[in-house]
Amino acid sequence: MHKVFITGTDTGVGKTFISSLLVKKFNAYYFKPIQTGSREELDSKTVQYLTGLEDKYFLSATYLFKEPVSPHLAAKIENREIDIKDIYCPNETPLIVEGAGGVFVPLNKKFFMLDLMKHLDLPILVVARSTLGTINHTLLTIKALKRKNLDVLGVILNGPLNQENKIAIEYYGKVKVLAEIPWLEVITPSVLDSLVNEIDIDL
Repeated sequence: MHKVFITGTDTGVGKTFISSLLVKKFNAYYFKPIQTGSREELDSKTVQYLTGLEDKYFLSATYLFKEPVSPHLAAKIENREIDIKDIYCPNETPLIVEGAGGVFVPLNKKFFMLDLMKHLDLPILVVARSTLGTINHTLLTIKALKRKNLDVLGVILNGPLNQENKIAIEYYGKVKVLAEIPWLEVITPSVLDSLVNEIDIDL
């Protein structure tokens, strides 16, 4: 693995958790170019807590906003505007880049998160829920990514194991489900360490 962009089918599907898992497994650098909700907690701090890696592995966000809302709105509240041309892919490798929300989260009046992915042009890993509704959300996400001619590495399903949803996503999406992460009541550094040893993810 060299560089991977982590996106999700929605907000709250577990992108930061999966990013933590991959950062730990590959001893990778972490970069979230657009971070909202900084008044609460930075995702980079969550990833650092779970992985226990040194500060040098966590690269500063290009855009940092206080309110926990969509990037376009967070920027508007602070009288700023996001310009994807200001966002550069760091040279450090291996590298996990985490997006904000799903592919059609707006960044400004013209561009979406999908446009940032195209701008960075990294292979994409999709994080999706395993539960009811995931087939539709995941296939829509995959279709949007492929229309932009982005390289979709595969999908990671997060939640209760669901073999039928896995089969459907692979068949209709023409992608591979790279891992299925079971539902976890509590996520701690020790839990993450156990998963790193148990989950076989080849990127």
